[in-house]
Amino acid sequence: MSLKKGEFVGSLDCGTTSTRFIIFDKYANIVAQYQLEFPQYYSHPGWHEHDATEMMAVCDTCMDEACKALEDAGFDRSSIKIIGVTNQRETAVAWSRKTGKPLCRAIVWDDARTRSVVSTFQRKLKTTGIEVKHGIWRNGEAGVNALKELTGLPLSTYFSAIKLRWMIDHWEQVRKAHDEDDLLFGTVDSWIAYNLTGGLKGGLHITEVSNASRTLLLNIKTLDWDPVLLKFFSLKSSILPLIVSSSQVYGKVMYGALKGTPIGGLVGDQQGALIGNKCLRQGEAKCTYGTGAFLLFTTGEKIVYSAHGLLSTIAYQAGPNAKPVYALEGAIAVAGSAVKWLRDSMRMIRTAEEINYLAGSVPTTSGVFFVTAFSGLLAPYWDPAATGLIIGMTSYTTPAHICRAALEANAFQTRAVIDSMKLDSKNDLKHLKVDGGMTNGDLCMQVLADIGGFEVIRPEMRESTALGSALLAGSAIGLFGWDITKPETLAEVNTAGSTPFIPTVTAADRDQRWDGWERAVERSRGWNVDCAEDD
Repeated sequence: MSLKKGEFVGSLDCGTTSTRFIIFDKYANIVAQYQLEFPQYYSHPGWHEHDATEMMAVCDTCMDEACKALEDAGFDRSSIKIIGVTNQRETAVAWSRKTGKPLCRAIVWDDARTRSVVSTFQRKLKTTGIEVKHGIWRNGEAGVNALKELTGLPLSTYFSAIKLRWMIDHWEQVRKAHDEDDLLFGTVDSWIAYNLTGGLKGGLHITEVSNASRTLLLNIKTLDWDPVLLKFFSLKSSILPLIVSSSQVYGKVMYGALKGTPIGGLVGDQQGALIGNKCLRQGEAKCTYGTGAFLLFTTGEKIVYSAHGLLSTIAYQAGPNAKPVYALEGAIAVAGSAVKWLRDSMRMIRTAEEINYLAGSVPTTSGVFFVTAFSGLLAPYWDPAATGLIIGMTSYTTPAHICRAALEANAFQTRAVIDSMKLDSKNDLKHLKVDGGMTNGDLCMQVLADIGGFEVIRPEMRESTALGSALLAGSAIGLFGWDITKPETLAEVNTAGSTPFIPTVTAADRDQRWDGWERAVERSRGWNVDCAEDD
């Protein structure tokens, strides 16, 4: 059978628990795809690790199998003109310059082992301070503000420089590699790009700006690694990758089914979803509900610094000479993982989908609140010592009430982030575009609209993260006429339809629930303050 020639763009989407390779046409219809999970390692309480070699092997398998699926659909694999890569962001990978192999397991973005490292640098900021220029130091609140002005970020277990510092301090092989200039550090985009472009045989050591902006090492104004930050964290510049834009041809795949195919788009997964939802104009927002939940609000070419607990981050840079586009972000550590906990640990449900049926069997939580702070609270609370809490239970409480409270927790935390975004940006939010696994449930989305008090728009095709990197890759070579700097060129992309969810509860009911949530959060905060592990 002769295979047809077409024009498609591929996207390698390496998430927290699985990887998929999706092949899109010019309208964002999925022509072929393949998905595979990879192992998760939880060797100590609060630890979460990946084997970077296993992760890369799964990436390779997904690309190869998706190409086979494309051929089964009747198209030659050469129809894939370019690929993009999107990835879990703050996960830290350390590997050897000499061998090209990982020096240790990767520390995943939601790993909480580094509380003591954060505490150490918080003390350093308050006492010694940070040397913003030669001989000029800022300490106390001025030091905290100086760090935030440089990076857009607070000190947190969340960001990868903190994880790297822990690796160097606790794993001898990483410390030795750092001292001997054998260490290569990067986030997952760096590790994938290095391997795809040849590894030891000329592989590129690069990272894309949106990923770099999550390290605590990038100056988000200059888009360069900042020597002030490297000195503050005692890190060598030689370990860091070259910073590249989100949309340009970096190199070619050097092996496998896609050998010779250009790589033209790199982007962190949440920024990828922002682009995939076509939230390219100032004031547009999306939230992705996966393992965690991540809400991004585009602020344009201006950095908006948050006074209400949010992150200032780079959304994307449309080419090497393009100006960066910025966003405000609120991250929720636990979203879909709470559903997984109810399924796997508590055995309240047999499948993730079942939570919507069980939660829907009761009209309310009957006063139960579930603060899903399994690894502390992120935006806008930023309390690593917060802990998970279920409160308001009586003898009347059933698993159905707890399941509904889990869905409400997702909505309450989203509202907390959006309230902060409104205050920082001075803009209201008319609607929120959503994607990710949790959005499949109608009840979950209706609860979100009711508690948030805004319209929720769920597109029919919800592989927004993968689509974002595909759009960046296509834009790099002008495929299909796509141009990220001109949203009108994407008018025909992903127009298959959407489902709106409109608030159905009164403002008084919404405010009463919100008051209960805030009281529950207050009780969860600070619980683990004396429990941070030093090793």
